[in-house]
Amino acid sequence: MGLNLIFYIFVFLLGLAVGSFLNCVIYRLEKNESFLKGRSYCPHCKHILGWQDLIPVLSFFILRGKCRYCGKRISWQYPLVEIATGLLFLLIFNFKFLISKQFLIFNFLNLFYHWVIASFLIIIFVYDLKYYIIPDKIIYPAIALTFLYQFFHSLEFENWNLFRIWNLEFGILKPLLSAFLASIFFLIIVLFSKGKWMGGGDIKVAFFMGLFLGFPNILVALFFAYFIGAIIGIGLIVSKKKTLKSEVPFGPFLVIGMFIALFWSQAIINFYLYFLII
Repeated sequence: MGLNLIFYIFVFLLGLAVGSFLNCVIYRLEKNESFLKGRSYCPHCKHILGWQDLIPVLSFFILRGKCRYCGKRISWQYPLVEIATGLLFLLIFNFKFLISKQFLIFNFLNLFYHWVIASFLIIIFVYDLKYYIIPDKIIYPAIALTFLYQFFHSLEFENWNLFRIWNLEFGILKPLLSAFLASIFFLIIVLFSKGKWMGGGDIKVAFFMGLFLGFPNILVALFFAYFIGAIIGIGLIVSKKKTLKSEVPFGPFLVIGMFIALFWSQAIINFYLYFLII
């Protein structure tokens, strides 16, 4: 029990640290700056931040949400992204990592892959919510990584004999078909609405969703994306914060749908089939 708790604490702290890095990526993407070099600085006064200013979550509350050097407000985005990343890393660790002596290394690779994908999704969520655009620098690497994962996942190997000839089971065709069908569905909507209902970035995300989730999980993701989007959209209109002609980014809803499908798609599908049979 104690060892498991240590694992969970470590994973959560790792997620907080990664979340802090993702905040840096989101900010520098918009500024067209490299996020691989250069020290972090205050977005207002440009003062270089010290280590004590960069402790995930804690620094925000210790500084009471203000820059130590200029006193300007720090966005709540920073602690929220860090906490969300930590919680998602915990969920993925709980759902996707199985301790098995025979396949431990492959479980670690699977876990790492899902953590990276979650990081891409968090960036897409926040970036589209703030700037109403899905950056190609994020979505294209996410698609490439997912394709490689699905390709190697579709290969058969036994007893860790990595030098034998692998037999391709054409498993890659299933997620590829889901990806093309999802993106074509979104393309039709974009063409029909002349880009008023959703943009080209959503088509790329749809392709990524299909490739990552496959069938029928993609259906669960799309259902909840539209369902949650409709509820929030109606709420914004009723509260008079938006009108029917207002632009609302759809990327965040797609991301939420993907996470729901990733963790609970099988349970949701089984629940649906149970009532269908009855």
